[in-house]
Formats: sequence, C-alpha cells, structure tokens
Amino acid sequence: MVHANAVLTPRGRLMLARRVVEEGWPIVRAAEHFHVSWRTAQRWASRYAAMGAAGMTDRSSRPHHCPNRTPAPVVRRIVELRWRHRLSPMAIASRLSMPASTVHAVLVRCRLNRLSHIDIRTGEPIRRYEHGHPGAMLHVDVKKLGNIPDGGGWRFVGRARGKRNRHGTSEVRRNHRYQPILGHAYVHTVIDDHSRVAYAEIHDDETAQTAIGVLRRAVGWFGTRGVHVEQVLSDNGACYKSYAWRDACADLHIAHKRTRAYRPQTNGKIERFHRTMAAEWAFARHYPNERTRRSALSAWLHTYNHHRQHSAIGKVPPITRLTNLPGQYS
Repeated sequence: MVHANAVLTPRGRLMLARRVVEEGWPIVRAAEHFHVSWRTAQRWASRYAAMGAAGMTDRSSRPHHCPNRTPAPVVRRIVELRWRHRLSPMAIASRLSMPASTVHAVLVRCRLNRLSHIDIRTGEPIRRYEHGHPGAMLHVDVKKLGNIPDGGGWRFVGRARGKRNRHGTSEVRRNHRYQPILGHAYVHTVIDDHSRVAYAEIHDDETAQTAIGVLRRAVGWFGTRGVHVEQVLSDNGACYKSYAWRDACADLHIAHKRTRAYRPQTNGKIERFHRTMAAEWAFARHYPNERTRRSALSAWLHTYNHHRQHSAIGKVPPITRLTNLPGQYS
C-alpha cells in the first residue's frame, strides 16, 4: 500500500519505467524528472523489464521465513486452553511457562483475544454471518407471552396483588377448580437478516395457518418497501414443519431452511430481537391489561425500525439499510 508521502504511485512508477525501458531515457534523467533517486528509478525500470506492468504494485513485506515464530503445537495448546477453560493470557502463560505477550499475540492471530468471541457453553468461536442484501434471508419465530390480567401483572404490582387481579379478570376461561386461565399471546416475528427490519403480529395461537398468514403478510409488507424475499429460516417448531408451510413457501417462491435441532444460535438474530422486544416493549412498563400492551406493539416496532440505533449494523436504524423505499433513490 502506498504511504501518504510516497513520490511515486503505481501509475507514476509505470510512467517512469516506460520512459527508461521503452523510450530509452537515461536513469539519471528519469530520476530528475520524477524527483526520485537514481536507485529508485533503476529499481522500477528493472522490475518493469522483468515483470511488466504487474510489477509496479507493492510487494508484501511479510518475511518468507520466521524462525522465532511460536511452534504450531504450542499454538494448538494455547487455543485449547482458551476454548476449553476460557483462561486469560496471563493464566495460559503461567501454565505453559512462556511470556504473556506471546500468548496474547497468538490469541490475536487466531481471533480469540476476546472472550466475547467464544461461545460460553461450547467453547467454540462464535460464527457471525450476514447476507449481502435485504430479502436474501428472513428469520421467523414465535415469542410466547403470558396474557396480562386486568389491573396489571405480578411483575409490577407484586405477587399478592397480581393473584387477585388474575382471579378478578372478567371474560376469562376457568378450569374445573374455577381457577382463571388467562392464556398466552403468541408474537409471530419476522426479521430481515441484512437490514434487521422487523415485522410482527400478535395472535392467540401458533398454528401453521396462523404462521402462514403472517408470512404472506410479511412478504407483502417487505415487498411494498422494495424487498424481494428469497429465503426464510425457522426453527423446528410444529407450524414450520407442516406440509402447509412447505406449500406456502413454494407458492411464494421462497426457499425454506430450518435450524439444526437444539441449536438456537443459528437463528440468533431473531432470538436477540425477542430479548430486546421483551425488555423494551413487553415488560418495559406497567400495562393495566393485555389489550393495552398489544396496542403498544405497533408504535414500538416503528421506533425500532425507524429511530432506534442498532449496534450490529453500525449504530444506525434498520430502515436505513433499505435503499428502495418509495420516494428514495439509490
């Protein structure tokens, strides 16, 4: 890479070399004309004569042989201690009787210098991925939330008051002991892998027909924003393993992929969205009843998509990654 104070760029080197090799300029005259030393002019002229225009680019300064480099068996031992035991460079160095600076250099070279890059459960490096354009992959999942009784749930009013609110809720089913059954709210969420733009609907079930309806409306919603959906990724839930879901994806010309069993990290983007949604919407404040919480979802989604900065995409709102919005030119 050419540094800021370099006299000759690759294009300038080519001009100098052609003056000497093809036009017959003396080395001294070419050096004076391009304001470099005669040794520099001779070097580029000789490289051009031997390699042509391809020789005008910078060569790597990496040495061909490094006798003091940490041996491969030691590197493997350092990596193993980091993966399996999550030890610090100082702790690894004390076990292997070597300088901590050497251990740290090896960890940096192997991209294991930060523990946040290693999965805490498996000890394996966290594999991050992102598709290149909006619509290349949609993540779908369902978040199950308990319905809020009239007067508020126990998280904000306490256990005793929450129990009384639960029993006093009107229009609720009851079991054989006359205990109220409030049921659950199923939030069907859809997230674009590239932009992190989210779409969500709340329903009273997670059946295949409900999931299919959400997918169709989500595809249409993204389509009005210039996003053509190509693939969809889901877990192994019953609604996503049904033949109806398979046929719906075929009708929409969408390839369906499922995560590996017991491996939610593959669908980690939507799992992280569920955590954010729970903290900033579902349990963010006191809701007097379930109807109030459900009505607040659309406003929070607008804030998430249009105003909330997303750290994984450069601290900008997700909607900024959609370049084909109506009235916007890319």
